[in-house]
Amino acid sequence: MSSSQKYDFVDKALAKRKKRHQFRELTSFIPSDAVTLSNGDKQYLNFSGNDYLGLSHHPKVTERSQLYTEKYGAGATASRLINGTFDIHDRLERKLAQTFGWESALVFNSGFQANSTIISTLTDRHSLILADKLSHRSLLQGSLASRAAFRRFKHNSVTDLADQLKNADEEDFSRIIVVTESLFSMDGDCAELQKIADLCNKFGALLFVDDAHAVGVWGEQGLGFTHSVKGIDIVLATCGKAFGAFGAFVLCGKEMRDYLLNFCPGFIYTTALPPAVIGAVDASLELIPNMDSEREELYKHIKIMQKGITEAGFSIGSSQSQIIPIMVGSEENALNLAEFLKNNGFLATAIRPPTVPRGSARIRITLSSHHKKGQIEEFLTALNRWSNG
Repeated sequence: MSSSQKYDFVDKALAKRKKRHQFRELTSFIPSDAVTLSNGDKQYLNFSGNDYLGLSHHPKVTERSQLYTEKYGAGATASRLINGTFDIHDRLERKLAQTFGWESALVFNSGFQANSTIISTLTDRHSLILADKLSHRSLLQGSLASRAAFRRFKHNSVTDLADQLKNADEEDFSRIIVVTESLFSMDGDCAELQKIADLCNKFGALLFVDDAHAVGVWGEQGLGFTHSVKGIDIVLATCGKAFGAFGAFVLCGKEMRDYLLNFCPGFIYTTALPPAVIGAVDASLELIPNMDSEREELYKHIKIMQKGITEAGFSIGSSQSQIIPIMVGSEENALNLAEFLKNNGFLATAIRPPTVPRGSARIRITLSSHHKKGQIEEFLTALNRWSNG
């Protein structure tokens, strides 16, 4: 191969993406508040973010972020096992465990990092991972990167999971790990967690649940869909969504925490989260359990948006949450609708394969308690214009 050909694979891959209307590009914005942002002289109402409670701009959150920076500096400067564990990291983990009702908690640098490294840490080459077919890419990445056997069960099918667990029980696996989201990030539907947990208990399987999009929004005091479920072994939650900040945390037993601390490379070999982030998460953690009125406002928005999208002639799949897909089918249609909405002042991003299955391209709507009813109605008016045009 000549030096002029060594990038041929890059050119071919990008050309293929462009031909299929799957090419991705970055667009920069300046946020004004939880639901509005600008690009140049154009302002947009944001229906694509995950700031479900508006905490990214809450005064208490930003103030504590600044306070921690002033006191502890801009960075942790080392991994947690070297000298990157400050007292604020320890305190936050104790508060997380106490608030969510678990024995222990461990902070990670991001949800993707945690999912992609924890699952492989829990397995060996004699293990089996059973993952919901529509699990987030980070969960699949961790599963595929492991040395374990990897199988998927039909999306939200407790029956298929039961059949696969029964079959696996007759095979010689060192351990079985079931992986699922609680609230699915692209479809907005929910797993039957208690039934899944009961199955895992019956067959002696570990259960790993990503509760990222439910924490802060659903469950008693916004503590997530996993909060009242018995039999879950590990819960993963992120701080870049309802917490309005960054990072992630695992909820688990003390022994499991010790195991991850000793064996999980994604935790061991990375610099600890900076003080500013720890301060923001700490403040959000204090606010979230007391935000029932904000959650009630968000629930009202969900009903209005779901009803309006359906009346405009679109399917929203099986969405039961603040994540509402506007199903359009083809990548080209999704891009056209996203561009139309953007020209009308709304940021509503097109989601295309390979992020979602082929033929299910969509506009993924996400709602915040900081949206106003009038803003939602304006969006639905624009959507109807496109549908009837």
